Amino acid sequence: MRTILLVDDEQRMLDLLELFLAPHGFKCLTATNGKEGLENLGKEKVHLVLLDVMMPDMDGWEVCRKIRRFSDVPVIMLTARSDKSDLVKGLDNGADDYITKPFDEGELTARVNAVLRRYSTEEKDGQHTVYGDFVLNRDSYALQHKNKDVQLTLKEFYIIETLITQPKRTFTREQLLLAAWEYDTYTDIRTVDSHIRNLREKLKIAGFPMDEFLKTVWGIGYKWY
Repeated sequence: MRTILLVDDEQRMLDLLELFLAPHGFKCLTATNGKEGLENLGKEKVHLVLLDVMMPDMDGWEVCRKIRRFSDVPVIMLTARSDKSDLVKGLDNGADDYITKPFDEGELTARVNAVLRRYSTEEKDGQHTVYGDFVLNRDSYALQHKNKDVQLTLKEFYIIETLITQPKRTFTREQLLLAAWEYDTYTDIRTVDSHIRNLREKLKIAGFPMDEFLKTVWGIGYKWY
């Protein structure tokens, strides 16, 4: 389970963020000011920070600068202001992305997943993920099993990457849709089933033992076992 640190001086915003993120499998830590946020970041492993800009005593830009002195954890800034100069200022201070309030659940989770995926890819040694006899290659967007390689489409790659990097966790169709399609909220949820079906067929033809690994969790979604 990945942990997200939420830093905002408004309790109702902290509650809303947790309400949006918890159903997608994220553990949420909360802080109501920058000092508390920095203290929490030093105490526990955090995978991403959602950081409000307009806070008393220490604003989000200053908090972000302080974070960058000791950590490269991804930071997404939250603000009610849409001025482009604010966006530039946030990025210049080390933020990875920027979300303008108000936002909906779909936009928030898509941006969080996109930043986490970029960060995960950057920190992988040699751009490979190894799971048993499977190797997922981010340079070629291919899946290898023993001495065989199968080229994946971009959507297939994102689906496999999401599943194989968190084995035995069940992902809903909605979570896989956000992981593979990011900001396209108009894609039908059943598109995930079509891609999974095509992916299974492609890998079975190549001789991959997909029945043992890519599992359907009926009524919920899929998992890599």
